[in-house]
Amino acid sequence: MTKCLTAAAALLGLISASLSFAVTSLEEPLPELKSTSLMENEARLVVEMLETMHFESAEISNETFAELITEFMENLDYNKLYFLEEEQKQFIEEYGNSLGFKLRYQGQLEAAFDIYSIYRDHVIDRVDWVLNQLERDWTFDTDEYYIYDREESPWPKSKEEADELWRLRVKYELLQEILNDKTQEEAKERITKRYERVLRSMHENTAKDVEEIFLTSLTKMFDPHSSFLSSDTLEDFNISMRLKLIGIGAMLSEEDGYCVIRELVPGAPAIRSKKIKPNDRIVAVAQEGEEPVDIIGMGLRKIVDQIRGEKGSKVTLTIIPADATDDSVREDVVIVRDEVHINSSRATGKIFEVPDQEGKMSSIGVIDIPTFYGGDEYFENGQRYMTSVTADVEELVNKMKTEGVEGIVLDLRRNGGGLLDEAIRMTGLFIRRGPVVQVREKSGYVQSHMDRDPKVAYSGPLAVLTSRYSASASEILAGALQNYGRSITIGNSSTHGKGTVQQVFSLDQYVLRKDIANDRAGAAKLTIRKFYLPNGFSTQRKGVVPDIQLHSIEEITAVGEADLPNALSWDYIKPVTRFVEMTLKSNLLEQLTSSSEERMSSLEEFEFLQKRLDWYSEREEKKKISLNLEQRKVMMEEDEAFLDSIKDEQRSLAEKNYEFTEVKLDSVIREEAQREKEEAEFENTLAAEEETAPTAEETEEETSTELASDESENSASEEEEEEEDLPDFDIQLRETLRIMTEAIEISPNPTDWSQPALPIASKSRFERLMN
Repeated sequence: MTKCLTAAAALLGLISASLSFAVTSLEEPLPELKSTSLMENEARLVVEMLETMHFESAEISNETFAELITEFMENLDYNKLYFLEEEQKQFIEEYGNSLGFKLRYQGQLEAAFDIYSIYRDHVIDRVDWVLNQLERDWTFDTDEYYIYDREESPWPKSKEEADELWRLRVKYELLQEILNDKTQEEAKERITKRYERVLRSMHENTAKDVEEIFLTSLTKMFDPHSSFLSSDTLEDFNISMRLKLIGIGAMLSEEDGYCVIRELVPGAPAIRSKKIKPNDRIVAVAQEGEEPVDIIGMGLRKIVDQIRGEKGSKVTLTIIPADATDDSVREDVVIVRDEVHINSSRATGKIFEVPDQEGKMSSIGVIDIPTFYGGDEYFENGQRYMTSVTADVEELVNKMKTEGVEGIVLDLRRNGGGLLDEAIRMTGLFIRRGPVVQVREKSGYVQSHMDRDPKVAYSGPLAVLTSRYSASASEILAGALQNYGRSITIGNSSTHGKGTVQQVFSLDQYVLRKDIANDRAGAAKLTIRKFYLPNGFSTQRKGVVPDIQLHSIEEITAVGEADLPNALSWDYIKPVTRFVEMTLKSNLLEQLTSSSEERMSSLEEFEFLQKRLDWYSEREEKKKISLNLEQRKVMMEEDEAFLDSIKDEQRSLAEKNYEFTEVKLDSVIREEAQREKEEAEFENTLAAEEETAPTAEETEEETSTELASDESENSASEEEEEEEDLPDFDIQLRETLRIMTEAIEISPNPTDWSQPALPIASKSRFERLMN
């Protein structure tokens, strides 16, 4: 089966492994970093594979190799704080002209290790400078600002300019801790430990780490999803692709020194906690019964080692929430490491009762599809079963039809991809037969993947709800159903836009056996194919454009393919032979869009949404922040007051939530029944043990009863003080349900909704994509 890799920036599953984080003495000499014959073989192979096997393979020019030096520097020094501008010029002059020859024919990594050694010296010197600065007293009453996003900034021109940038950075870090209720001395102690951690990482980084950063800098100049995986990272990657993970179940990336949560694995402990979400930043990790370890600036693999652990053990993550009013906001989340429960990651269903303008109720089914899973086994009552998202969705569809739903919505908003075969099979549940996706090789050869099964599980009214997080295989499903005029596509301005396929090529089979006698070779993950819809349009960069657009926070917070550096271009190929593209009738779309826009301008929930969007947009546009303590306190108070009012408004709006009933898979129902049975048996065992326990003296019993009463009162009062959970209020889903209800009122027969695409309609869609 073909895998559609998700658009996550890093696929490092947090899985079962013993804690391997070792504390290195700072008195030890720095390790000597140099390449081995295996690394030289790997470097030559990566260049050769990029030039011959990548989708846009071409001979790498000398100019590109020279640009690699800058790319490598930026990946080491992402905030442009360690290197100087003149060093960039020096490195290009010294290595630029010869780098191509040395890499292509000799696999020499001399430039990488030389540049890294200078970087390491700068880091060590700068840590010493920071620790000296922390010894003095700091004031926070001046009108200074810290620019925290220096991605587009140049490197400093002089050491004096760098010192000033670092003075503001240290002041910023101190202020963050003080705003988080730390004294200045406590803040200094915490930051000292952070920079000691940075220093320690310089002792721990290996030659493999340098090689991986350097060669990945090269692959990412071709596209953002290609990379070089060292043998250690390859092992992590292989484990992360399995469904049964033990850990917290999160996919991480590194951004500006922070560990950022990019995706949550459905059914895993992190997502089950309901306290962690994408774009949260992890700043500290604590093992059970131990002090937290500050991880800002720590390498990603070492962070993974911190979070990994045995099943059933606890780990505490200190996070900066994605929606935090200020970077000083911290929240501790305790997570019990566990396996991903297969049933928790499967498709789920609900039937909503949706009123129209006259108050008449319509039953609309919603199926939430978290990923395109399949081929994973589980055991129930000693019997072996295989999971399949298509089989699960078909079961939910059949149950909804039995309940008499008038329409169905497929919710793909959190679906980052999965198995291509499952996306094709699921499309077949809603069409009679025909092409679903075209896959183009770098040679130009195009293969059309078909649904050949004439069986249709559901032929009634259908909508697909998407967001900027919908990627890869979910874009194939949404795009194919749109090409057939089979559904109303509703969502953000477009889906994510990942229309490429990657393959991992292990280098073990290509390198000399003597080079891997005592080691393992890494791998090259390369983009080798592109996806196209039956009408010939690529899903790359532009994704699937909805028929009806709805705004959401994802438009602001989600990163699309087009936002990634060096993303492959959008293009188109010939439609599948004899494929007749269908589109929704313009009068239907105009009526549905007009009604939706009218609701957006009149309903209070959209006014509520716009307030949130404006607030997030304002913060996303900010590139600098005040270092004045009183100003920051005022800002925090204003933001917290705004968020409190938003929460109150959401609680009020949630009272208008539509009534719904859950539709569960048979296997989930059986699992829940078994769990309830086991819990009841456990409680009965406890009750029996209490009955046989010795009775205490009457006076002691009275005393203990009084104490228990006091404790229960205290407990009750504490619970009353705790803030109640914020109820869900899904504005995008509510509007989708209204659109579906209106479309069904116009005609309950979806064949009345569509017509063959007219040339003018195809031209209009083409021009819209080109723009």
